[in-house]
Amino acid sequence: MAALALHYHPLSSYCHKVLIALDVLGIEVDRRLLDLGDPAERAAHLALCPTGKMPLLVDSGRPVPETSIIIEHLQRRHAGVGHPLIPDDPEAALDVRLWDRLFDLYVMTPMQACTADLLRPAGDRDAYGVNLARERLSSAYAFIDRHLQGRTWVSGDVFSMADCAAAPALFFAVTYVPLPPQHVNLAAYFERLMAHPSVARVVDEARPWFKFYPGRAGLSRRFFDPANP
Repeated sequence: MAALALHYHPLSSYCHKVLIALDVLGIEVDRRLLDLGDPAERAAHLALCPTGKMPLLVDSGRPVPETSIIIEHLQRRHAGVGHPLIPDDPEAALDVRLWDRLFDLYVMTPMQACTADLLRPAGDRDAYGVNLARERLSSAYAFIDRHLQGRTWVSGDVFSMADCAAAPALFFAVTYVPLPPQHVNLAAYFERLMAHPSVARVVDEARPWFKFYPGRAGLSRRFFDPANP
């Protein structure tokens, strides 16, 4: 058994968050593609992770769930000398953890609500819930844009765990609610995220899967061309 294994799917935004962190930290893992539609595979995954969520890190047989915990575990136990994603300074670390949670809760969560709705049968769609999710995304865009005034990265001067959360959250969120033109700080930040080598690598690895993404109609043509999927 490999010392480090990541159970994941290349279309999962939360998996992207951990994959970006792994790339930044320079940590190799055995990637194990999850097919939760397969009953046997789903049962095996539930035995490791009762919530059934992905990604799941398994470290020498020990399951480590939840993306923020996975990243902190990787930094503490496996990262070499180099760029930390959570700073040593306690106050700076709290700020990183705050923005990590803000992106997970206020961008990733409503974005996933939009995706989940598209996976339902047409007669079971929740227009009210989707409109509420879109409003929450618009509200989040506004406060993030204000926060980014004069900043390169969302917390501190360097790319952190908070940016690992921001990249996939925004990448998929803008397929449902595009960035308004007045949010120039957020738009510039989005471009910096997409240009970051680790983010660009994870997005590029996911390209063959975008044709299966429920919100693919909103993907920019630079990421997905429906005429050449």
